[in-house]
Amino acid sequence: MESGLLDDLDRRLAHALQLDGRASFSTIAAVLGVSDQTVARRYRKLRSSGVLRVVGVPEAAPLGQVHWLIRLGCVPDAAAAIAAALARRDDTQWVSLMSGGTEIVCFIRAPLREQADGLLLGQLPKTPRVVSMTAYRLLRRFAGGPAGWPGRSSALTAPEVAALRREPASGVVYRPEPGDPALLAALAHDGRADMSTLATVSGRSESTVRRRLEALRSSGALYFDVEVDAALLGYPLTATLWLTVAPSALESAGQALATHPQVAFAAATTGPANLVANVGCRDDAALYSYLADDLGGLPGVRQVETAPMIRTLKRFGTLAP
Repeated sequence: MESGLLDDLDRRLAHALQLDGRASFSTIAAVLGVSDQTVARRYRKLRSSGVLRVVGVPEAAPLGQVHWLIRLGCVPDAAAAIAAALARRDDTQWVSLMSGGTEIVCFIRAPLREQADGLLLGQLPKTPRVVSMTAYRLLRRFAGGPAGWPGRSSALTAPEVAALRREPASGVVYRPEPGDPALLAALAHDGRADMSTLATVSGRSESTVRRRLEALRSSGALYFDVEVDAALLGYPLTATLWLTVAPSALESAGQALATHPQVAFAAATTGPANLVANVGCRDDAALYSYLADDLGGLPGVRQVETAPMIRTLKRFGTLAP
């Protein structure tokens, strides 16, 4: 890496892994036009140094769950400790400290019917030093998820993408089996874990693990993502945008956000704001330009609140080893 950024080959490797997180090194090497050894060496260096990680991400709906976006206000000096505690929980999928140091934003994957003592209804509102909480239920995702982020997934040509992309299956319904939670947990820590490791942690044979892995992917209950710091891609300034959009323009605004290279994630939600987005920009001037020009030109956008992130403690559901 030069100047703290990923080089061209690392970016191409990250894009390839975004398309298929479990593609073999030989398959990726053939597409990138380099040797198997080069791909393996680059991946292991990035992985061991904590720069890049492939993670298996469970999808909420096929597993009978929903996603909530929680916005917490804390008393001064309490946010860091509360955020660290949230990051250690199994049901949090993303935890970030926002500018000012008194606000936390986190994603939670929860059962359709939350238990009375669960995170949403019980523990958070009663947590000492939490002064406010707003919960937004995610209704529709426009950007992010299996599609990835254009800011990260734009290094390969169209033919290279076609050679690596997995065609989505249709009509496959996820049916749970007892060993699936352990398998999903192992893949969340290392999406490229070998079959022997996955068989050991889930207590099943390698052939069964291979079958379950295919079933999870084909049904949409699991996808693979690449965890990498946006700053290494040239986007050191990240922020969450809370947008209030006219209901008649909600669909068109969401679809437009999905085409913006700055947008890593966008979804329609319940709550005071009905559209939320995470963006990555190169500096303050680039963020201003995005707010004034790209967002400013979208019909139906009535209000935008911008909250820069100062630190992300957890991405994609597990803490890095």
